[in-house]
Amino acid sequence: MSIQEYIRIIRRRGWIVVAAALLAAVAAFGVSAIQKDLFRATVYVSTVPARPDWGLGNTAKDLMRNFALNLRTYENAAEAIARAKLDQDPNDFLANTQVATETDNFAIKIEARNADGEVAKLMALTLAQMFVEERTEYYEQQDKDNRIEVKIRSSAIGYDQIQPKPVLNSIAGSVLGLLLGIGVVLLLTWMESDLLRTPVAAERALALPVLGAIPVAEASTASTQPTPLHSGVSVPKAA
Repeated sequence: MSIQEYIRIIRRRGWIVVAAALLAAVAAFGVSAIQKDLFRATVYVSTVPARPDWGLGNTAKDLMRNFALNLRTYENAAEAIARAKLDQDPNDFLANTQVATETDNFAIKIEARNADGEVAKLMALTLAQMFVEERTEYYEQQDKDNRIEVKIRSSAIGYDQIQPKPVLNSIAGSVLGLLLGIGVVLLLTWMESDLLRTPVAAERALALPVLGAIPVAEASTASTQPTPLHSGVSVPKAA
């Protein structure tokens, strides 16, 4: 396609791309406006081997996956609710907490979500404290060289709001709408690709030179009624 054809497509259908981007941005903003507040708090628990041993390090990494599974139990959720004095059901507590392992730095990530940021922070911190207490009590009975030091990396944790984010959602929606609009324009252009609209397109498709073109006839605005030749004199009618 030539530059002229691209310009023609932009002039004819550029509004589709703009309209799609604007509509998607407005829709995303509207969805954000009806979303409830949701906050997230994250606590990191270190599980570092007591000595720099390759075998002990691999053992600690293997145990981390087991630790993460054991943390997300109904019993632990019930105990955390009782300790923090939360008005929650254990199933709801588990549905709003996530536990993941970061084996590269020997850490367990505990993340909690709630409509109240302070409650989310309390949920994550309480679960982490329970885990540290249980593991510390266990390893105190083990040989010192084979212990794994378990502690909360930092108790001074905060929380951040993860929804609603109207500005971010609007930007993401406009980008999605922009891509959708471009896709619609490309589809319409492809559907019209077999139409010869310009002399250049006809020459390229037929491999023949264009000798002439019939101009588009303009609608005549002249009156169909008899028109005087000049003032005071009319065209004589046939006998």
